[in-house]
Amino acid sequence: MMVRIAEIEILPEYLDEYKAILKVESEASVKIEAGVICIFPMYEKENPTRIRLLEIYASKAAYQAHLQTPHFQHYKTTTLKMVKSLRLVEMNTINPEAMQEIFRKMK
Repeated sequence: MMVRIAEIEILPEYLDEYKAILKVESEASVKIEAGVICIFPMYEKENPTRIRLLEIYASKAAYQAHLQTPHFQHYKTTTLKMVKSLRLVEMNTINPEAMQEIFRKMK
């Protein structure tokens, strides 16, 4: 499994457009790609231009496949001018077994 948090800051004039594009991309990724377990977009309440994504992939190979999909390529190329900063933080899980229970509770 591969888990990370994407820390993205969006230029204010593009915020609404960016969020709309991200919503489409994240929904498509989870719905279409078996290896994408979760792409959960959020923003800071105090500063809505600071977007955070919790990304969970079944494997590094699933992540690499995700990067090649048309919906991700559209997201990446369309939003490039909108992004002020991007930081990808690789994470390790403390209790990976609990993840199945978390997602089961959401059903």
